Amino acid sequence: MAALATGGPNPDVSLLQGINGLTAHTPAWLDRAVALAGEYGILLALVLLVLWCWRGIRRQGGGAAVESLAGLVWTPLAAGIALLVNMPLREFVGRRRPFEQHEGLEVLLPGQSGHSFVSDHATLAMALAVGIFLAHRRLGLIGIGLALLEGFCRVYSGVHYPTDVIGGLALGTAVVLLLAPLAMALLTPLVRALARSPRLGRLVRSRRSLQPLVLDLPRPGADRTEGFGDRDLAA
Repeated sequence: MAALATGGPNPDVSLLQGINGLTAHTPAWLDRAVALAGEYGILLALVLLVLWCWRGIRRQGGGAAVESLAGLVWTPLAAGIALLVNMPLREFVGRRRPFEQHEGLEVLLPGQSGHSFVSDHATLAMALAVGIFLAHRRLGLIGIGLALLEGFCRVYSGVHYPTDVIGGLALGTAVVLLLAPLAMALLTPLVRALARSPRLGRLVRSRRSLQPLVLDLPRPGADRTEGFGDRDLAA
């Protein structure tokens, strides 16, 4: 992988230079804003999006809230696992930062250390975004857009190659989706038990929907043809 960044025409390097070269035509305040957004701002926005999603889930009540919250609980856990997976991957690939191999780059975030592939920021951003998508489709699409913007900011700042970002986006997505069935199987019963708790039920349901949960059992003789989601607990 490290060889991708050295010698001869290389679309990875060309795209890096093209995106980073935009800094020559932009004001300094915009460069600082992009750098800060890529380092802290977008990740903070994704965390706030997780909290906003949790707020909406609590208003749903019933089985829908249980399943959605289980997916949302999986979001930070998956992000942490993705970062752990990335640690040995970065050491194995051993790709140096682009500014260490190419002159003329405008580095907006000096002091960046460690290997370049894959991008921790892109991995974390996409893992959070895909996790949100599992819980809430519309907010998840916003999160995915923010994750893509995160990747652009990292390349614009001169601290990652485009393939570093693409690898991070793919890694974050893969960890969330591949482990989601097992995670949901483990987390859904825990969240359902939490929802039944008189004291902790507010973590799952708002005050308006905070009522004892009862099993939605079929009536004698009734023809139950609903899907799995319709057999959940109802508020």
